[in-house]
Amino acid sequence: MLWNALRIALNEIRRNLSRSILTALGILIGVAAVIAMVGIGQGATASVEEDLASMGNNLLSVHPGGGRGPGSRGDAPNFKAKDAEAIYQQVQHVAAVAPVSSTSAQIVYAGEDTTTTVYGSTNPWFEVSNRSVASGRMPTETEQTAGAAVCLIGETTRETLFGGEAALGAKIQVNNMSCTVIGLLEAKGANTMGMDQDDLVFAPLTTVQRRLTGNNEVASIQVSADTSDNISRVQQDVTALMRERRHLPANRSDDFQVHDTREMAQMVSGITTTLTAFLGAVAGVSLLVGGIGVMNIMLVSVTERTREIGIRMAIGALERDVMTQFLVEASLLSAMGGVLGVLLGIGGSYLGAHLLEVPFVFNLPVVLIAVVFSALVGVGFGWYPARRAARMEPIDALRH
Repeated sequence: MLWNALRIALNEIRRNLSRSILTALGILIGVAAVIAMVGIGQGATASVEEDLASMGNNLLSVHPGGGRGPGSRGDAPNFKAKDAEAIYQQVQHVAAVAPVSSTSAQIVYAGEDTTTTVYGSTNPWFEVSNRSVASGRMPTETEQTAGAAVCLIGETTRETLFGGEAALGAKIQVNNMSCTVIGLLEAKGANTMGMDQDDLVFAPLTTVQRRLTGNNEVASIQVSADTSDNISRVQQDVTALMRERRHLPANRSDDFQVHDTREMAQMVSGITTTLTAFLGAVAGVSLLVGGIGVMNIMLVSVTERTREIGIRMAIGALERDVMTQFLVEASLLSAMGGVLGVLLGIGGSYLGAHLLEVPFVFNLPVVLIAVVFSALVGVGFGWYPARRAARMEPIDALRH
């Protein structure tokens, strides 16, 4: 019986092809919109998570200031390199620690100049910030201790100053300091916020302190835990140690902050997930509109085929046979729109991800849910027309 209903439904769709296409178009647009919006939203979430992960491995960032409550200090002192050494020696489950001092500087080479940020740190900076050297080398321990005028530059800085020329071994002017380029940093590109992560210069910490900033302070301390499971414990221990070294009494709030990049990732991921759900829900409204279109067309079909319904019931067709027939037609129209909508939605998601420069995410559960929901829309909105057709009196239908 179901096969016969399907065959009749296909014949009816072919007979009114233009109307059937326009009816399925509403479902097609709804399914495509849901898949595309959710796919692009998840791609944006993945992009943000990748950017945060690129900041470092199991990273904690310690900054001065930010205290609240009674006795808090808005002018909290900066850290010293010895604070970073104390963290590495006294806190368990720490993989690497890097004190960081940074300043803006004008970089000049052979008539070309640019203004960028110069980061001064120790070699563990490469590990905690997830950086690698594309060519050349890192500063040696002797160069770090002596404050040698050596540096590594990012890809953007290299292109600005050198273009197609070789940069390794060249001497660049960093403010009033002549610095030898000993390495090129691996390119990381722009992050989600549009910030260029390759527009920088790295130099030994002592070099930056003595020749650029003129003090022995560090603006932040980057701490990498050995595993993600130990981040919370390391965060607590670092907080306790810094309070002790900064001589903060129990009734005084912290005059520093220890940020866990996972918390930032979770916060941003939560926001993008909420926005994705909202966009998906808005796009889902178009599915309901498409369902109303299916119901309207099926009601028209019932009216046009009243005499046919009367003949079928007069020769023995039951109410459930007639109802099944119209439900199959409504479901088939919705399924056609759903399948084509999946293809269009995946294509739209891929195109949107390419234009927005975010990862393309194919989410099979979302696709299946959209298809199933489109089929349910067909059944749900086709039920009333089918019920109306099945409850016709044969004599009244034949008189139509």
